[in-house]
Amino acid sequence: MASEKAPLPFVYTFMAGAIAGVSEILVMYPLDVVKTRVQLQPAGATGPDAYTGMVDCFRKIVKNEGFSRLYRGITAPILMEAPKRATKFAANDKWGKFYRDLFGQVQMTQSLSVLTGASAGATESFVVVPFELVKIRLQDKASAGKYNGMVDVVLKTVRNEGILAMYNGLESTLWRHILWNAGYFGCIFQVRQLIPKAETKQGQTVNDIIAGSVGGTVGTILNTPMDVVKSRIQNTIRVPGQTPKYNWAWPALATVTREEGFAALYKGFIPKVLRLGPGGGILLVVYTGVMDFFRNMREQKL
Repeated sequence: MASEKAPLPFVYTFMAGAIAGVSEILVMYPLDVVKTRVQLQPAGATGPDAYTGMVDCFRKIVKNEGFSRLYRGITAPILMEAPKRATKFAANDKWGKFYRDLFGQVQMTQSLSVLTGASAGATESFVVVPFELVKIRLQDKASAGKYNGMVDVVLKTVRNEGILAMYNGLESTLWRHILWNAGYFGCIFQVRQLIPKAETKQGQTVNDIIAGSVGGTVGTILNTPMDVVKSRIQNTIRVPGQTPKYNWAWPALATVTREEGFAALYKGFIPKVLRLGPGGGILLVVYTGVMDFFRNMREQKL
């Protein structure tokens, strides 16, 4: 979105995306752990260790496993954030220019913003799948004793399931990121058109928080079902000769709906939207602020 201003070389886009992504993940990651635990819990789970909701899950993790467990698996997403967020924003800029040229548009429109966001999401997916698989397996309570850390997950997955297993869930990840980015960037464009133009730096920050938070919330509403099935697909250990219960995205959606009801497709929605709603605002504010800092720095050198 910051591409409406003077463009900067890729290295600056990469650095701004990395800083924005790491800032967001450090603040909001515990909600991602809670979201994954709730999504992976079997339907009808009972007993003292079962989670009745987001708050109960958060409380039991801290009580039974310690506060540090809320940050288990964070190494993979932190290492992922630099290329992931750089890809998100850089691809959005590149696809935006491509589609404007393709359709003869001088400026972005609402429909082009949605199309551009979807294309950026698809591009981003190829970067994040292995990291997402590692993160999901480290976050799952049932897998807590199986792995000693990120590298151990990679080694055991490759040894037991083959190198291609690191890309389990690629299709569902594609759909997840296409839907989220289309909603995110499409809403940012629309909200910026609807709210009064900021006259000060502080006003611009407020506008970015509003636009990014609305975009993050809408993107989350659109992509949560795909996120649920992605978590299950990537947490499934592949056994040669057996077809996994959760294999492809759309059949997996049908399986979850049939066995657990439509509401199961929105398992973990509250912690997810509480993270990615405000998280979308954090991303946009930090990314825009860092890009403005780089622009000012370059101008002072000229």
